[in-house]
Amino acid sequence: MGSADIVPGVSGGTIALITGIYERLIHAISCIKFSFLKPLLKGNMSDFKAKLIEEIDFELFIPLLLGIAIAFIVLAKVINYLLDTQTAYTFSFFLGLIFASAYILYTKLDGFNIKLIIITVIGILLSYIFVGLNPIATNHSLIVIFISGLIAICAMILPGISGSFLLVLLGQYQYMLNALNSRNLIEIIVFAIGAVIGILGFSRLLNYLLERYESAIMAFLIGIMLGTLRLPIMKITTTINGSWIPCVILAIIAFVLIILLESKFKKD
Repeated sequence: MGSADIVPGVSGGTIALITGIYERLIHAISCIKFSFLKPLLKGNMSDFKAKLIEEIDFELFIPLLLGIAIAFIVLAKVINYLLDTQTAYTFSFFLGLIFASAYILYTKLDGFNIKLIIITVIGILLSYIFVGLNPIATNHSLIVIFISGLIAICAMILPGISGSFLLVLLGQYQYMLNALNSRNLIEIIVFAIGAVIGILGFSRLLNYLLERYESAIMAFLIGIMLGTLRLPIMKITTTINGSWIPCVILAIIAFVLIILLESKFKKD
């Protein structure tokens, strides 16, 4: 998820879906209500520990957050390098990832009807328009960084919507990538605080929608994924030098890789 969240156009939520932890993740986040703070303020440590263990899924969050943090630290420079020097090939791989993710979501539906087709088309149109938007010219003040974290994290947990691409549109992507590489703690902490507040609020809404309108939400997310293919296609066509064959091969490899991963995790 951390590797995907760094890349504009690829969603960490998609990886969570593929690996089979998505619904557990959304539910676990939405269950955090901070009721454990009350006994802590009263100095009742036994009740505090009991509430903390009851409310927070540590078995999920500890390895997940460690993995995301390590990916951010280790891969930030690698992804930045690949996007700068091997743009067409990198986005060809991303294209395969996104298309495979949309296919996997499709297999989870019981079937398409007129209503779900309309919802999918709406998702395609909205994301296609969204991807074509020009980046907003903004400053890099702490309040802007806080708001960027608040907005981007909501996209990062949605399959098909790239939080990194939202940061590109907000004019904060390259700046925050540099802040991460240079270990600028103040800006990283402010961004993280915004992200935590955003994810705690948005996860409750998403959990509610998934419980009541799962098929419609999945159809909409399929549309979003298909619409966001505009980004890798634009990047490939504008940066490719030479034959298309390597791009096609990389896209197929990515597609097959995701299908194999999904099959393995589904079996597990």
